[in-house]
Amino acid sequence: MYAINCWWRGNEVLLRWKSNEFVLRWIRNERLLRNAYALFLGQVVSFLVAFSSFFTSSVIDLGVNVPLTQSFFAYLCLVLVFGTIRLGRRQNIRVSWIWYLFLGFVDVQGNYLVKKAYQYSSATSVTLLDCWTIPWAMIFTWIVLGTRYSIRQFFGAALCVAGLASVFLSDAGAGGGGGSKPILGDTLVVAGTLFLAMSNVGEEFCVKKKDSVEVVAMIGAFGLLVSACEIYIMEFETLKSIKWSPDIILGLAGHVLSTFLFYTLVPFLLKLSGATMLSLSLLTSDLWAVVIRVYFYHQKVDWLYYLSFATITIGLIIYSKDEGSSNISVFEDQNLNAQYQELNEGSAGCKNETSS
Repeated sequence: MYAINCWWRGNEVLLRWKSNEFVLRWIRNERLLRNAYALFLGQVVSFLVAFSSFFTSSVIDLGVNVPLTQSFFAYLCLVLVFGTIRLGRRQNIRVSWIWYLFLGFVDVQGNYLVKKAYQYSSATSVTLLDCWTIPWAMIFTWIVLGTRYSIRQFFGAALCVAGLASVFLSDAGAGGGGGSKPILGDTLVVAGTLFLAMSNVGEEFCVKKKDSVEVVAMIGAFGLLVSACEIYIMEFETLKSIKWSPDIILGLAGHVLSTFLFYTLVPFLLKLSGATMLSLSLLTSDLWAVVIRVYFYHQKVDWLYYLSFATITIGLIIYSKDEGSSNISVFEDQNLNAQYQELNEGSAGCKNETSS
């Protein structure tokens, strides 16, 4: 009877171990698919940013420079779509309105400062300094969210920045220009990246803890309020002097649509990978902008652009390899320890029963 009990316990432990091994293998495969989806979604978001920049530059070429007004209409679309969904649910907001006011404020300032910097500094300097969003995001996620980064993730992030820098440093010698006030322009970019990083990290915290629809709707509502106040102060006279044309309206509409889709998809990426992965993915937006210009203006592309895109892609893959690995490793360790402990207890019980 003792031998039968020991045999039954041994088979039970073995079956549990194999079932847990199957679960762990399924988790690893799910994590691989999750990372692949995050990489793909990051490039979709990056492509939308490139399209938004393309429409913005086309409007500027027509003599219209109203970044706050462009943001205003994008926030208005967010309120009309996600605010309507939010009202249909008839639920109270889960986060204090003060927090949403802060997110809306920093989001408006970040977008405005980076776009304003193009008036004072070269496009090369603005694009390179825009990479400051990455270290800011890492610092804020480490402080606010308690995110810990591995050496592999730091290496992947550095590889992404190096891939973008190689192209724009080469372009600097071909007429990147210095801008009218380069120091002021560079300062505006760094300040803008600080605000954008705060916005991304704050939104990541909200979408992972609360309702994504509520987050987007409230950021749109308070972004609409803040941008409206700043338009009255800084762009009201410019808007009165604009001679509207179908080309200007089409360019503004394209920017608004691209920005609306960007804000719609960003919460999904933040849920999957976080603010740092978002910042790294957006590094390819300048390369997508080149592709768009090649398609519309038939420009030739230097081979360094292909090298840069490949380098950034490799960096993103390296970074995403450790996404969520800490949770998986803890889960694995707990399960394996429990299995070995149960196996040892079962073996010890069988030995005691046999000896008795």
